[in-house]
Amino acid sequence: MPQQRSSDWAGETRSLHLDVSPAKILIVKPSALGDIVHSLPFLNAVRERFPKAEIHWVVARGLHGILEDHPMIHRLWIIDKDQWKRLSRIGETFSQLRHLFSAIRRERFDMVVDLQGLFRSGIISYATGAKRRIGFKEAREGSPLFYTHRICGGRDIHAVERYMKIAAFLGCNTARLRFPLPPFPTRIPLMDSLPEDYIVLAPSAGTRVKRWPPERFGELAARLPFTSVIVAGKADVPLAERVLAASAGKAISLAGKTSMKELLAVIQKAKFVVSNDTGPMHIAAALEVPVFAIFGPTNPLRTGPYGAIHTIIREDLSCSPCYRRKECADVQCMKNLTLERVLGIIDERSNSKDFFRQ
Repeated sequence: MPQQRSSDWAGETRSLHLDVSPAKILIVKPSALGDIVHSLPFLNAVRERFPKAEIHWVVARGLHGILEDHPMIHRLWIIDKDQWKRLSRIGETFSQLRHLFSAIRRERFDMVVDLQGLFRSGIISYATGAKRRIGFKEAREGSPLFYTHRICGGRDIHAVERYMKIAAFLGCNTARLRFPLPPFPTRIPLMDSLPEDYIVLAPSAGTRVKRWPPERFGELAARLPFTSVIVAGKADVPLAERVLAASAGKAISLAGKTSMKELLAVIQKAKFVVSNDTGPMHIAAALEVPVFAIFGPTNPLRTGPYGAIHTIIREDLSCSPCYRRKECADVQCMKNLTLERVLGIIDERSNSKDFFRQ
């Protein structure tokens, strides 16, 4: 078995010794969309290392579309994790958990890898009864207590490379990273209304503090040389409408109109993407579509678009990144970022001969 660099709970650098290759492996990574995309190189490495193993994946409902029909995944375990947070549905939640725990234990997994690192994912890992339960030493909410093997992933490291530390611990080849997305259509009916050349704007984000003002996205669309296509989920249709209203007629909104696979098709054909720190940004990076990523409270070193063709745009403030998940008094890291600065960076970078994909 080839030796790869990795770290267990004691801080040593060694690979996991396996007498027999695992027949069944469970990956626990329910969310978020970008994090699931970041996990794809890990999936690819594990599939190459254990070609005969059944690989299962625990994923949140609403995000499962990014993994549906994936040739490397034998089965998806779709959980309603957002519903589990509602006290009004606690009885139903306990019933679902009992059913889930019983079902995954019957699978007799040989190995479980928890890439999420929260109490919920840790207890799912433990409930499998698997002999080997692997996760990060610094995972949150007490989840390391549920693991048999704890890997030091580190903090200031990109999520993709952090996940690959566990791949190395499993003896996988980590020299080449691939983002194996599932099959998706290259052309969908919605695209018939789009011009041949267009740009994708992703103005949403998981929290308000991560969003560049939508009106500035619209003003940007008004000044870019191609039509802009706005993508967002159904919940963010009003946000997309604000972008559209400020675009001087140079944008088209597909917000709330695409499935996950259709979103892949739309992004793949874009000249480039302008995005906040959000899921479509990571999809674009996986598809090798150039991204201009606007960052504020989050750290692009950890969660930026992965690859050398992308450009980070952010304000150099002493308080950024602050990692705030919710409110901030003034969000200067986003408000201070002017349209002219963003437009100037896009213009400078897009005029370089090596910017666009060949």
